[in-house]
Amino acid sequence: MSASSARKNRVFRPYSRMHVGIAFLLVLLLLVVGRLFWVQGLDPGGRAEAAAAQRTLVESIPAVRGEITDSRGTVLARTLQRYDITVDQSAVAAVTVPHKDGSTETVTPTQAVYKIADALGMKDTDVKAALDGDKSFNYVARGVTPEQYNALRELNLPYIYGQPTFQRSYPDGSLGGSVVGFLGGDNQALGGIEQTQDSLLRGTDGERRFEISGDGVRIPVAPQEQKAAEDGSNVKLSLDSDVQFFAEQAVRERAKQLKAEWGTAVVMDVKTGKVLALADTSSVDPNVPGKADAADLGSRAVSQAVEPGSTEKIATVAGALDRGIVSPTTEITVPPYLQIGSEKITDAFDHGTQNRTVAGIIADSMNTGTVIMGSKMDKQARHDNLANFGVGSATGIELPGESTGILAPADQWDPRQEYTVLFGQGVSQTPLRTASIFQAVANKGRQIEPRLVDSVTAPDGTVTHPERPEPKQVLSESAAQQTLDIMENVVTQGGAKEAAVPGYRVGGKTGTAEAPSEGGGYEGYTTSFVGVAPMEDPQYLVAVTMQRPQGDVRTLGVTSAFSTIMSQVLHHFNVAPSTTTGPTFDMQVPQNVDRDVTPTNALEQTWPQPGRDESQD
Repeated sequence: MSASSARKNRVFRPYSRMHVGIAFLLVLLLLVVGRLFWVQGLDPGGRAEAAAAQRTLVESIPAVRGEITDSRGTVLARTLQRYDITVDQSAVAAVTVPHKDGSTETVTPTQAVYKIADALGMKDTDVKAALDGDKSFNYVARGVTPEQYNALRELNLPYIYGQPTFQRSYPDGSLGGSVVGFLGGDNQALGGIEQTQDSLLRGTDGERRFEISGDGVRIPVAPQEQKAAEDGSNVKLSLDSDVQFFAEQAVRERAKQLKAEWGTAVVMDVKTGKVLALADTSSVDPNVPGKADAADLGSRAVSQAVEPGSTEKIATVAGALDRGIVSPTTEITVPPYLQIGSEKITDAFDHGTQNRTVAGIIADSMNTGTVIMGSKMDKQARHDNLANFGVGSATGIELPGESTGILAPADQWDPRQEYTVLFGQGVSQTPLRTASIFQAVANKGRQIEPRLVDSVTAPDGTVTHPERPEPKQVLSESAAQQTLDIMENVVTQGGAKEAAVPGYRVGGKTGTAEAPSEGGGYEGYTTSFVGVAPMEDPQYLVAVTMQRPQGDVRTLGVTSAFSTIMSQVLHHFNVAPSTTTGPTFDMQVPQNVDRDVTPTNALEQTWPQPGRDESQD
């Protein structure tokens, strides 16, 4: 190689290295820019969204829960504005705060403790414990009133915050508490109308979204998104607070006298099936549900199935009347007792063989005569008669925990049960279901299942009325009227004279049954009375039930409690006194000496069927 060529090569090499370096830097820069574009532009990993999410705070805007009111607009449950007070403990320090007059004041942490305690009505030690620490979020107090919150705001302490919230309030306390229901600590609906109508009452929460800096402070210039809350609807009940009040007073007084475990009273509008009162001897106060016994959290008239006893005789006689088997004056020879195989059926009082009318059998609540009459229906007909009145099924009332009771299939009845169901033993139902049987009789045979919710008012003012059950014709009008006549005879001539209401015609039926024990067998009694008034055009129904009253079974009746409640109801609704008198029936008629009726063949006797030509028998 020549010397000149060597010189050229020596000059060229550094120049080439410089270009190579520049090229390398350009490539590196392109890679960095590309990567930056890839990460921040295309962002396949969602890093931008993740970063934004970390900077975004979502704050719930709670919906205002709707009110629950009675039929006249009296508020039974309402929502009150409240505030939860929080503190950023890491920011607690001496601060200079402005006053309304333009002056300023330096407030030390110790001074802040005293000021906050005064504003919230708290102990100094509790406030100090809430402020001490290094957490960025800690509760100072929850559910404070607007007045307390406003007093706190005037302190202008930058590390104290207020979060709006709501508190449920029940102005009437335990009055109707088991019906109204209550909320849990997390505002979860846990009972009564609060629970069953929760989807209407609760509304839909809104939310507010805004960005915060790394130290948790809101960025004022950042965009804010807000979705408004949709408040809940108001629910109006058929319940009448005044009726509920004096029904509760009456059953509590009678339960106290009888030392009963519990008692209930149902008051219904006969024409509509609307429930005006569901009274319990003890009830939950929804403001402090934790203090109530578990048994008091629901309405026993809805949740407790009991053997109805002789009130079921109204269903039996109504079914027999409807099928043309008897009339109120049909004569039946009743022996001192019935011997059915190895089973013996007796009455609550001793008697010899008597010739009774159907009205007389029911008036004196004779099990024997009822069985003789009811056994003219075959087993399946007896079952179907009870099922037709709704026995063995729920009413569908808008309360949780309703019991369906028990009505076994006819082919599963034992030899005694096939007869005892005729007078309310071997079958169970709630006091509300028993009331619905009488409602059907009093409403010309048309049964309307009981309901509590009258209307719903949306936040925009739109009022809707829930669809009510269609009336079911369970009984002919003529059979219903005959049954009413028999019920009135129970009060005027039978064993329920204490159920009378001065100035009004009243009809009803007593009931007493053995109460099943949780350990098996029976323990004590269930006693009841269900009645309607005024009999010329029944408007209202009252059903009173007592569980395990103490004392002589013959003195455990609740007819006096019924009379008290019914009297108040009739006067409360300004029902005009009765101006007519009801029919009367002979209780007994002379013994028919031609009939050979003994305790063993009594079920085989025959009698002239209503509407038939007796001369052809």
